[in-house]
Amino acid sequence: MKFELTASMMCADYGHLEQEVKNLEEAGIDSFHIDIMDGRYVPNFAMSLNDMRYIASATSKPLDVHLMIEHPNNRIGIFLEHLRKGDTVYIHPEAEYHPSTTLQAIINAGMIPGIAINPGTSVETVMEMLRIVKKVLVMSVNPGNAGQMYLPYVGKKITKLLSLKDDMDFELYWDGACSADKIIEYAPKGVKGFVLGTTLLFGKDKPYGETLADIRALKF
Repeated sequence: MKFELTASMMCADYGHLEQEVKNLEEAGIDSFHIDIMDGRYVPNFAMSLNDMRYIASATSKPLDVHLMIEHPNNRIGIFLEHLRKGDTVYIHPEAEYHPSTTLQAIINAGMIPGIAINPGTSVETVMEMLRIVKKVLVMSVNPGNAGQMYLPYVGKKITKLLSLKDDMDFELYWDGACSADKIIEYAPKGVKGFVLGTTLLFGKDKPYGETLADIRALKF
Protein backbone atom coordinates (compact mmCIF):
# COMPACT_ATOMS: atom_id res chain seq x y z
CA MET A 1 0.00 0.00 0.00
CA LYS A 2 1.39 3.38 -1.03
CA PHE A 3 1.34 6.28 1.42
CA GLU A 4 3.45 9.41 1.83
CA LEU A 5 5.97 10.01 4.61
CA THR A 6 7.13 13.50 5.53
CA ALA A 7 9.86 14.42 8.02
CA SER A 8 9.00 16.86 10.82
CA MET A 9 12.09 19.04 10.60
CA MET A 10 11.56 20.74 13.97
CA CYS A 11 12.81 17.40 15.36
CA ALA A 12 16.01 17.35 13.28
CA ASP A 13 19.55 17.85 14.59
CA TYR A 14 20.21 21.53 13.86
CA GLY A 15 23.91 21.12 14.52
CA HIS A 16 24.07 19.05 11.33
CA LEU A 17 21.08 20.31 9.37
CA GLU A 18 22.67 20.00 5.94
CA GLN A 19 23.55 16.35 6.63
CA GLU A 20 20.10 15.68 8.08
CA VAL A 21 18.42 16.91 4.90
CA LYS A 22 20.80 14.88 2.73
CA ASN A 23 20.35 11.71 4.80
CA LEU A 24 16.58 11.99 4.79
CA GLU A 25 16.50 12.63 1.07
CA GLU A 26 18.75 9.63 0.37
CA ALA A 27 16.61 7.52 2.71
CA GLY A 28 13.58 8.16 0.52
CA ILE A 29 11.53 10.66 2.49
CA ASP A 30 8.71 12.05 0.35
CA SER A 31 8.73 15.62 1.65
CA PHE A 32 9.95 17.91 4.42
CA HIS A 33 7.46 19.26 6.97
CA ILE A 34 8.30 22.77 8.18
CA ASP A 35 6.59 23.93 11.40
CA ILE A 36 6.61 27.72 11.70
CA MET A 37 5.52 28.86 15.18
CA ASP A 38 5.20 32.45 16.35
CA GLY A 39 4.83 32.01 20.12
CA ARG A 40 1.36 33.57 19.93
CA TYR A 41 -0.95 31.21 18.07
CA VAL A 42 0.84 28.34 19.81
CA PRO A 43 2.85 28.59 23.05
CA ASN A 44 6.18 27.86 21.40
CA PHE A 45 8.69 29.34 18.99
CA ALA A 46 9.94 26.87 16.42
CA MET A 47 11.28 27.05 12.89
CA SER A 48 11.90 30.35 11.16
CA LEU A 49 11.66 31.76 7.66
CA ASN A 50 15.42 31.26 7.32
CA ASP A 51 15.15 27.58 8.31
CA MET A 52 12.48 27.09 5.66
CA ARG A 53 14.48 28.95 3.04
CA TYR A 54 17.61 26.92 3.74
CA ILE A 55 15.82 23.57 3.55
CA ALA A 56 14.14 24.65 0.31
CA SER A 57 17.58 25.38 -1.14
CA ALA A 58 19.09 22.10 0.10
CA THR A 59 16.58 19.64 -1.39
CA SER A 60 14.58 19.03 -4.52
CA LYS A 61 11.88 17.28 -2.49
CA PRO A 62 8.59 19.12 -1.82
CA LEU A 63 8.09 21.19 1.30
CA ASP A 64 4.98 21.09 3.50
CA VAL A 65 4.93 24.39 5.35
CA HIS A 66 2.69 24.42 8.43
CA LEU A 67 2.03 27.99 9.53
CA MET A 68 1.12 28.01 13.22
CA ILE A 69 1.00 31.80 13.32
CA GLU A 70 -1.60 34.48 13.97
CA HIS A 71 -3.07 36.25 10.93
CA PRO A 72 -0.97 34.48 8.30
CA ASN A 73 -2.42 36.67 5.54
CA ASN A 74 -0.38 39.60 6.90
CA ARG A 75 2.87 37.78 6.15
CA ILE A 76 1.98 35.09 3.62
CA GLY A 77 3.97 36.78 0.85
CA ILE A 78 7.35 36.42 2.57
CA PHE A 79 6.82 32.67 2.83
CA LEU A 80 5.48 32.16 -0.67
CA GLU A 81 8.36 33.98 -2.35
CA HIS A 82 10.84 31.41 -1.03
CA LEU A 83 8.82 28.35 -1.99
CA ARG A 84 8.43 26.51 -5.27
CA LYS A 85 5.33 25.73 -7.27
CA GLY A 86 3.91 22.50 -5.93
CA ASP A 87 4.97 23.04 -2.33
CA THR A 88 2.16 22.88 0.24
CA VAL A 89 1.19 25.62 2.69
CA TYR A 90 -1.15 24.83 5.59
CA ILE A 91 -2.87 27.49 7.67
CA HIS A 92 -5.07 27.19 10.75
CA PRO A 93 -8.54 28.61 10.03
CA GLU A 94 -8.89 29.96 13.58
CA ALA A 95 -5.76 32.07 13.12
CA GLU A 96 -7.28 34.27 10.40
CA TYR A 97 -10.37 36.47 10.11
CA HIS A 98 -10.86 35.50 6.46
CA PRO A 99 -8.94 32.27 5.87
CA SER A 100 -10.30 31.86 2.34
CA THR A 101 -8.39 35.03 1.33
CA THR A 102 -5.12 33.51 2.56
CA LEU A 103 -5.87 30.22 0.82
CA GLN A 104 -6.52 32.08 -2.44
CA ALA A 105 -3.13 33.80 -2.15
CA ILE A 106 -1.52 30.36 -1.79
CA ILE A 107 -3.39 29.12 -4.86
CA ASN A 108 -2.46 32.22 -6.90
CA ALA A 109 1.23 31.61 -6.11
CA GLY A 110 1.03 28.10 -7.55
CA MET A 111 1.24 26.32 -4.19
CA ILE A 112 -1.02 23.60 -2.83
CA PRO A 113 -3.50 25.07 -0.32
CA GLY A 114 -4.14 23.25 2.94
CA ILE A 115 -5.73 23.68 6.32
CA ALA A 116 -4.61 22.19 9.63
CA ILE A 117 -7.37 21.14 12.02
CA ASN A 118 -6.67 21.21 15.75
CA PRO A 119 -8.04 18.48 18.06
CA GLY A 120 -10.62 20.94 19.44
CA THR A 121 -11.77 22.17 16.01
CA SER A 122 -14.90 20.54 14.63
CA VAL A 123 -15.25 19.49 11.01
CA GLU A 124 -18.46 21.53 10.76
CA THR A 125 -16.61 24.82 11.36
CA VAL A 126 -14.28 24.26 8.37
CA MET A 127 -16.77 22.64 6.00
CA GLU A 128 -16.73 25.36 3.34
CA MET A 129 -12.93 25.49 3.32
CA LEU A 130 -12.87 21.78 2.51
CA ARG A 131 -14.16 22.79 -0.93
CA ILE A 132 -11.15 25.09 -1.46
CA VAL A 133 -8.18 23.15 -0.15
CA LYS A 134 -6.39 20.15 -1.60
CA LYS A 135 -4.92 18.89 1.67
CA VAL A 136 -6.22 18.62 5.22
CA LEU A 137 -3.71 18.10 8.02
CA VAL A 138 -5.39 16.57 11.06
CA MET A 139 -3.62 17.31 14.33
CA SER A 140 -3.84 14.29 16.63
CA VAL A 141 -2.17 16.34 19.39
CA ASN A 142 -2.51 19.96 20.44
CA PRO A 143 -0.16 22.02 18.24
CA GLY A 144 3.07 23.55 19.47
CA ASN A 145 5.38 20.83 20.76
CA ALA A 146 6.81 17.50 19.67
CA GLY A 147 6.54 14.34 21.76
CA GLN A 148 2.94 14.71 22.91
CA MET A 149 0.41 11.95 23.53
CA TYR A 150 -2.21 10.99 20.95
CA LEU A 151 -5.74 12.23 21.70
CA PRO A 152 -8.05 9.28 20.96
CA TYR A 153 -11.17 11.32 20.17
CA VAL A 154 -9.45 12.62 17.02
CA GLY A 155 -10.09 9.23 15.42
CA LYS A 156 -13.80 10.01 15.01
CA LYS A 157 -12.94 13.28 13.29
CA ILE A 158 -10.67 11.44 10.84
CA THR A 159 -13.48 9.00 10.08
CA LYS A 160 -15.81 11.91 9.31
CA LEU A 161 -13.24 13.59 7.06
CA LEU A 162 -12.55 10.35 5.21
CA SER A 163 -16.25 10.16 4.36
CA LEU A 164 -16.06 13.65 2.79
CA LYS A 165 -12.73 13.66 0.99
CA ASP A 166 -13.75 12.13 -2.34
CA ASP A 167 -16.81 14.35 -2.79
CA MET A 168 -14.91 17.50 -1.79
CA ASP A 169 -11.66 16.54 -3.54
CA PHE A 170 -9.04 16.78 -0.80
CA GLU A 171 -6.47 14.40 0.66
CA LEU A 172 -6.04 13.70 4.36
CA TYR A 173 -2.74 13.80 6.29
CA TRP A 174 -1.87 12.88 9.88
CA ASP A 175 0.30 15.05 12.15
CA GLY A 176 1.29 14.25 15.74
CA ALA A 177 2.25 11.16 17.75
CA CYS A 178 2.39 9.10 14.56
CA SER A 179 3.17 5.52 15.56
CA ALA A 180 3.26 2.36 13.45
CA ASP A 181 -0.12 1.22 14.71
CA LYS A 182 -1.72 4.47 13.53
CA ILE A 183 -0.30 3.99 10.03
CA ILE A 184 -1.47 0.38 9.99
CA GLU A 185 -4.98 1.46 11.02
CA TYR A 186 -5.48 4.61 8.98
CA ALA A 187 -3.50 4.18 5.74
CA PRO A 188 -5.89 1.46 4.51
CA LYS A 189 -8.84 3.70 5.40
CA GLY A 190 -7.57 6.45 3.10
CA VAL A 191 -5.19 8.72 5.03
CA LYS A 192 -2.66 9.57 2.33
CA GLY A 193 0.33 10.77 4.35
CA PHE A 194 1.89 10.86 7.80
CA VAL A 195 4.20 13.42 9.43
CA LEU A 196 7.03 11.57 11.21
CA GLY A 197 8.64 13.04 14.32
CA THR A 198 10.18 11.63 17.46
CA THR A 199 7.72 8.73 17.74
CA LEU A 200 9.03 6.89 14.68
CA LEU A 201 11.83 8.73 12.90
CA PHE A 202 14.07 11.10 14.87
CA GLY A 203 16.28 10.21 17.82
CA LYS A 204 16.41 6.52 16.97
CA ASP A 205 19.60 4.48 16.98
CA LYS A 206 19.46 3.43 13.35
CA PRO A 207 19.80 5.06 9.91
CA TYR A 208 16.83 6.91 8.43
CA GLY A 209 16.84 4.60 5.42
CA GLU A 210 16.34 1.56 7.62
CA THR A 211 13.59 3.25 9.61
CA LEU A 212 11.68 4.34 6.50
CA ALA A 213 12.07 0.90 4.92
CA ASP A 214 10.59 -0.66 8.06
CA ILE A 215 7.64 1.74 7.95
CA ARG A 216 6.94 1.08 4.28
CA ALA A 217 7.09 -2.68 4.97
CA LEU A 218 4.36 -2.56 7.62
CA LYS A 219 1.80 -5.34 7.23
CA PHE A 220 -1.81 -4.32 6.64
